[in-house]
Amino acid sequence: MKIELHILQNFAPSCLNRDDTNSPKDCVFGGVQRARISSQCLKRSIRMSPEFQPVVEGVEGIRTKGLLRELRTSLVDLGAEEEKADSISRAFVECYSGFGKESNRTKVLLYLGTDEIGRMSQKLWERWDELVSAAEAAAKEPSADDKGKKSNDQAAKLDKMLRDIVKTCGSDTRALDIALFGRMVAELPAQKVDAACQVAHAISTHRVSHELDFYTAVDDLLGPEETGAGMMGTIEFNSACYYRYHLVDLHQLGVNLGNSEDLARDGVLSFIRAAVEAVPTARQTSTAAQNRPSFVLAIARDSGAPQSLANAFEKPVIPTMSRGGGLVEQSIRRLDDYWGKLNRMYGSRGICEVACCMLDDVELEHLESARVESIEKLLGAVRRAMM
Repeated sequence: MKIELHILQNFAPSCLNRDDTNSPKDCVFGGVQRARISSQCLKRSIRMSPEFQPVVEGVEGIRTKGLLRELRTSLVDLGAEEEKADSISRAFVECYSGFGKESNRTKVLLYLGTDEIGRMSQKLWERWDELVSAAEAAAKEPSADDKGKKSNDQAAKLDKMLRDIVKTCGSDTRALDIALFGRMVAELPAQKVDAACQVAHAISTHRVSHELDFYTAVDDLLGPEETGAGMMGTIEFNSACYYRYHLVDLHQLGVNLGNSEDLARDGVLSFIRAAVEAVPTARQTSTAAQNRPSFVLAIARDSGAPQSLANAFEKPVIPTMSRGGGLVEQSIRRLDDYWGKLNRMYGSRGICEVACCMLDDVELEHLESARVESIEKLLGAVRRAMM
């Protein structure tokens, strides 16, 4: 089964996701410039949302180069001496991923579940005495024999033990965000997790032009004879009604969560709650664009191909001063009309549940029978479809 989420969300003037020049991200769609929020930005805001609850208590995904610090702390908590915990942790991380230019940080940014880090430290602890003995013997080895050839039998023994432990760590994790969004590190192919979720870039339903905010800052300690600004500059911003599309493969999510259907169902509901509530945080202290979605549509399919509704806005929405001519209301009607066209052309085979809710009382032609009053009732419809 696949669960689709279609969201229309209108944001006040803001710069929610910026590019390398500090401008709001954008793209061309339907031949005109659109505002854009990248899928990476949306996924992080979902992961960081208070609504994104781990399906296994205490297990969450973290992105870090500080695996050494986490392992060392965990081993000390288990009873290891701090110096030995540092030595063994350092040797393990060298085998696992290697270190970058900074001696305490890994070569790449690792994406790990807290349960995986706990499993690593537990496996090290199970062979702690062996590892410590091998490390101490390796430290005492002569640097070279009489012929100038290095003797590193003990170091090789320690390395083999650590690599054996690395192999037993596997890629299994109960971290919901890793199970949803997947994981791929070229240096660690064994750690690959196929994503169960697709997140599209959010794009505005209409043409957008960026605007400039000119600002100045006054030096509060200027003397009576001094005038002028202490600094000045410009910040780009825009305002847009975005169409967002997310897709979750329930079966793949269950596989990623240890073949647990119950965890997968809980994970989908947690994801939907977070997707509805999450808002990117960039420059929010200066724009406060805390705007919830105006329209949410959830579709459950037990067969057939999923469908993005982005092409409903291939022709950009143009606001008018007439009643019902605003961007949000027109965007809702445009999406409803496109949904009807898709079903007329391709049929509704495979669709087992459709539910939508909205802030405004917009008259719908094709989705009226699917309307529910609240997000909780929409979640209830998705829950029924997954049972």
